[in-house]
Amino acid sequence: METILKEGLAQLGLDTGSIPALTEFSRRLLEKNQVMNLTAITEPADVARLHLLDCACLLTVADFRGKQVVDVGTGAGFPGMPLRLLEPDFDLTLLDSLGKRIDFLQETVDAMGLQRVRCVHARAEEFARQHREQYDIAASRAVAQLNVLCELALPLVKVGGQFLAMKSVDTDDEIQRARSAIAQLGGKIGKIWDYAIPGTDVRYRVVILRKERPTPAAYPRPFARIKKAPLG
Repeated sequence: METILKEGLAQLGLDTGSIPALTEFSRRLLEKNQVMNLTAITEPADVARLHLLDCACLLTVADFRGKQVVDVGTGAGFPGMPLRLLEPDFDLTLLDSLGKRIDFLQETVDAMGLQRVRCVHARAEEFARQHREQYDIAASRAVAQLNVLCELALPLVKVGGQFLAMKSVDTDDEIQRARSAIAQLGGKIGKIWDYAIPGTDVRYRVVILRKERPTPAAYPRPFARIKKAPLG
């Protein structure tokens, strides 16, 4: 794992000094995964490439330093935890609706002595109504369709901030369907960036959205309504 991370981070132009922390996080993830479902990826080499290096790619498209960042639907801590281990100079909120995942992340944060990390058990739409436009960056990795995801994440982002949505490369139609929702929520697509995970032929995509106007107070709606009638 260490060699894979060293080569991959060097390819991305990122510091390799966080490799021990990334390795420790991976060890804790795989250990906990034996008793609860955190990830379907269970080989250490695959965790290094398909989780850690994949998330690290976000550091090449946005400057996280000094920012307030929220990871919406973090799951087992992706992309937030690898980003935080690689770049310590930002404040991170890890948000998930499943309490067991947040318990694992809080235990890990405490055990690793990480500062400026907040683990929150809450539904994204409820959290967004209470923390409107408080974050410089929201990030999310393969959580939901983009029009649904934007209603959960964009209300959290300050005007002038960014929402980074990590997606598969075959999402052209999904992005097109989300354009109206993005505009209604005060956002605009700034860039669509396709990339390959270092050391692999696996390609993914980041949809980079800019927050241009405040999100109307009516959003986000209760999740049942979001799911039944997605914006579009």
